[in-house]
Amino acid sequence: MKLKERIEHTKNKIAQVYIAIKSKNTPWFAKVLGSMTIAYALSPIDLIPDFIPIIGYLDDLIILPILVYFTIKCIPKTIWDSFEEEAKTLWQNGKPRKWGFAVFVIIVWTSLFGLLLYTLLK
Repeated sequence: MKLKERIEHTKNKIAQVYIAIKSKNTPWFAKVLGSMTIAYALSPIDLIPDFIPIIGYLDDLIILPILVYFTIKCIPKTIWDSFEEEAKTLWQNGKPRKWGFAVFVIIVWTSLFGLLLYTLLK
């Protein structure tokens, strides 16, 4: 599988994860892991910053597919398969405009930064 095809495949799986966390049929632990996966995908802050040549993008190419893989493993196959068609149509009208995840990411990173400052200044 070529890199471009692999990226498109991962993008589709992330859309499926997004749909899965909104479903009532998805187990709660899969929703938590799926939320973390979506937050990492949308987060402007990575474990390795993207401005570092080559290595900066490797964490996105390795960590994100691993998070998606484990999220998929937490969702029963029959439920997961039901989200595939909906995920293909999710991106047809452009990117979804949902700010809920952005607020979640901002709160998490702000909290972590505040906790770090509190620990350092204590």
